[in-house]
Formats: sequence, structure tokens, C-alpha cells
Amino acid sequence: MDFVRIPNVSPAFDETWDTNGLQMQAFDLVTKWAEAQNLNNCKIELLKDAARTPLLVMEIEAHDSEKVCMLYAHIDKQPPMGVWMEGLGPYEPAVKEGKLYGRGAVDDGYGFYCAITSIKAIQAQGLPCPRIVMLFEGCEESGSRDLPYYMDKLSDRIGTPDLICCLDAGCGNYEQLWMTTSLRGCVAVNLTAQMLMEGAHSGTSSGIVPSSFRICRELLSRLEDEKTGLVVPEEFHVEVPLSRVKQVSAAAEILGETVVRQFSFVEGGHPVAKDAPVSEHILARTWRPALSVIGCDGLPPTRVAGNVMLPFTKLKLSMRLPPTLDAPQAMQRLERILTSDPPQGARITLEPVATGNGWHAPLEEEWLNEAVHTASLTYFDKPCAHMGEGGSIPFMGMLLDMFPKAQFLVTGAAGPGSNMHAPNEFLHIDYSARLAMCVAQVVATLATKKPGEAASKDAAAVDAGDRKSFLESFQQSGGKLFFVGCDCGTAGCVIFDQGKEMVCRPVKQLKTGGAVVK
Repeated sequence: MDFVRIPNVSPAFDETWDTNGLQMQAFDLVTKWAEAQNLNNCKIELLKDAARTPLLVMEIEAHDSEKVCMLYAHIDKQPPMGVWMEGLGPYEPAVKEGKLYGRGAVDDGYGFYCAITSIKAIQAQGLPCPRIVMLFEGCEESGSRDLPYYMDKLSDRIGTPDLICCLDAGCGNYEQLWMTTSLRGCVAVNLTAQMLMEGAHSGTSSGIVPSSFRICRELLSRLEDEKTGLVVPEEFHVEVPLSRVKQVSAAAEILGETVVRQFSFVEGGHPVAKDAPVSEHILARTWRPALSVIGCDGLPPTRVAGNVMLPFTKLKLSMRLPPTLDAPQAMQRLERILTSDPPQGARITLEPVATGNGWHAPLEEEWLNEAVHTASLTYFDKPCAHMGEGGSIPFMGMLLDMFPKAQFLVTGAAGPGSNMHAPNEFLHIDYSARLAMCVAQVVATLATKKPGEAASKDAAAVDAGDRKSFLESFQQSGGKLFFVGCDCGTAGCVIFDQGKEMVCRPVKQLKTGGAVVK
């Protein structure tokens, strides 16, 4: 709860981030919570180098294992982005119908608590555990610009991970574990079309002076078919691997129309490809390029707009790229397409804002494929599903380059309606609890994996008799390991006990006049 209350907006959206103290306030909060968990053989260090965003590093010694696992999440947040529903606010946490509302709840504050909770569950059961390195950064929403610096600084301490767990992705539904198999890349630019040195009366200039807004429209049509919404130049498209096409087909069978219905279309509104099969909608948001206009300068608010031919129009463009497309090359192509042969002699300028490669996961080794299915069957009673994500995590491409032999578990709790980056963001509490236990089981499986070891059986065909219910498994780990914050004032207090007790004992005793209700 307290984490949601802190408006620690990422540096790209807050010019005063290094002086207003909000980033350090958030990191101090999570650091104290981490210390209060009393993990065995754990070293915790909060780094904050000059002009750099903070980084929280946690190292845990291995227990009966020679493996190494890295877990990652981020602490910085997106800005509020618009008006929230009545009774909700970006920094006023609220729990309604099993969902925790507030900025940063699912993107990606929960990831910090989920990572620590999963390791605490392993230790509570005395299971073998790999050496753990946890990294929690403060700049992901700004392109992880400080992470390469810290990774280089910590390279000897990090070592070579066998498994990298990133908890900043999404899930197709709240009914099973989801593995993210790819992330799209992204290039962002500011495009300016200028026709005049100063504004002119529209009555005297229109018909003679071309509209800078129309010039922008013409330039955008070089990239995007305005009737279909599809990106036109073939150089921004790639061939989708057959293995991912098959996984998309399986995900489409699971999700059905949820893929489309999760978005709040106006009455009569419909997707870009209205009658396309569900699998094509998934491919469109995970493997196809797409253009979005995300900002505009040069246009006055409608309430004060007068009859003036505006001298310029400036658009901020975001183009999502297929996971395997080279983003720097895409930026060069974008600049060439938009700035060559300016319409009607307009002055066209293109300012690069951000460039980030996508990420395509290496194929899962047999042990990991079995481990994720077994975990999903254990805690959800359904097998794991696979799907790419349409967003970007700049960190992942860098990790793949640094650790090409590592396996990846990229997952998250940002499911249908969770609205990360938008108003009314929420965390599905029950799903994130089960997700934490899934992560724990996969990490514990890594600890006992031997080189070249084959899977013992087909995880998707685990007999019902071999499955434990979520409650049974959770109780075995102590039943009190989840992380919904409590307002009792006790550092590290947690109040989730598989839905049975949502108030800690001190608070419950106070509310019941001294009697503890069991």
C-alpha cells in the first residue's frame, strides 16, 4: 500500500527526479521491507551513484546447488496518464474485488515483492536453492539507461546466471502461468513539419499556405495505411518463427475473444482487422509493426483556438517493431522515409527520442518446459501457456547478449484490464500470489537440475493425483508469505493467508475490542 502512495515517476517524465527525493523514498521503503524478511545468507545493498538512478541489489548464497538465478523487477513508475475512475487515484491505493488499484501496483512494484516472496517460500521449506542475484532498478520506464553501467560495475558479483527471471511482463488471463516468449522493439521520434515562420490569419492564408497538420498526415501515410492501420514498408516486417506461430494458435484457443474484449471500445468500435481470427490479433500485437501518435505540440487547446494558420505541427511517434528487427537500422529507415522529398517544400525535422531492440527468447530447455507446466498445474490446475508481449523491456535484449546460454522465465501479472501505463492500473492479488509460488517452484527446480539431465515426464500430462491444491502448497510454505501491505505500522507485516485473513492480528484485535478472531 505504501509503495503505491509514492509518486516516484521515472526520470523521462520528471525532470526533478534526482532532487525531489521521491525515487530514494521508494527505494528506502522497499529496502526496509526486504531487510524485514530476514532471508537466510542474504546481502542487501542500495546503490545510488552520482547522476544515476538507484539500484537495489540482493545476493543470497546457494543452498545445496551450484546454479545461479537472477531475478529482476523495477521500482520506477509511469505518470498518472489521465483521469482515474471515481474513488480511485494513482497514489491512493484501494483494494476492490480482489484487485489492488494504484500506479505501480502491477507495473512493476509487485515484481519486487513477488521475487522476494518466492525465495522466502523456498527457504521456508528448506529446499535446495541456487545462488540468487536480485536486481531492482529505477529507470526501466525511461529505457533502463543506467542499468548497463550498474551491470558492468557488478559483473563479478552477478556471475553467469543459468536462469533469468523477469517479472515485468504480462499474462493472457488470470487462470494459469504465462511465459512471455518475445517482446517488441520500439523507436520513438519527434516529427516536426513547419511551413511558416509565424502564424497567419486562416482567412487570408488558407488556400495559399499548406497546412502543417496536413503535411504531417501525408508523411504518416508513408508509414501507415490510414484505412487499414497497417504499416506499409516491408522493411519493418519480419517472418514469424513457426514455433511461435504454433504457440500463438494455442494461446488463441485459450483466450478466445478476450484478446479483443479486454479493451474498452466505444459502441460500434472494432479492432484494426475486424474479422480476423484471434490468432491474427495476437500476432498483430506481438510480431507485427505498429505506429502510434502519442503526443502533439503546435496545436492550441480547443477552448482558446482561433482562426490561425499554425506555423508548425510537431508529433511524437512511437513505432513498435517485431522482436527480431534491428531497432537502430529501423530508426535510420524511419528517418529516410519521413524526411526525404518534403511535401510542398515543408521544413521537416526528425528528432530521435528512444531506440530499443526487441527480444526473442531462446527455445526453452526440456527441464524449464517441464518446470513451468508442473508449477502451473500445481497452483492453477492448468498447464502453462506461451505468448509474446507487445510492449518492450529494454533490459531483456541486453541480457540475452550478455548471457546467451541462459534460460529465461519472463512472466508477470499484467493481465486483461490491468491498465499498466493507463488510468485505473490494478494488480490481481490472487493471481500474483499464485505467480509467486510458481516462480518459487521453477527456481527450486533449477537448483536440483544436473547438466544434461532429461525431463522425467511430460509435465502437461501430470496425473491429477500428483497435483497439490494451491492452498495445500501455500500452507506447506507457512501460509503467510505473501505481500499485501498492512497499515499496522509493523515493518514487514504481511496479511495474505490464502484469502482467510486479510487483517493482521494486532489490527484485528483492535477492531474486535481485544478478542483475537481465529
